[in-house]
Amino acid sequence: MIARLLILLVRGWQLGPSAVMPPTCRYQPSCSAYAITALRRYGALKGGWLSVKRIARCHPWGGYGPDPVP
Repeated sequence: MIARLLILLVRGWQLGPSAVMPPTCRYQPSCSAYAITALRRYGALKGGWLSVKRIARCHPWGGYGPDPVP
């Protein structure tokens, strides 16, 4: 149930602010798509943690390229 709420928040981000901002994602899939997949696969606790770690890696000195959900 908590995972569903978090997925709704991520979808809100995708349809709201992310839709009007220029695409700048360094990874494939995007951080929001990664978060939804992680939340569906692992639930709120582990999926949320994986999502937070991924967002923390998304900075100019971070990596880039393919980064699938484990």
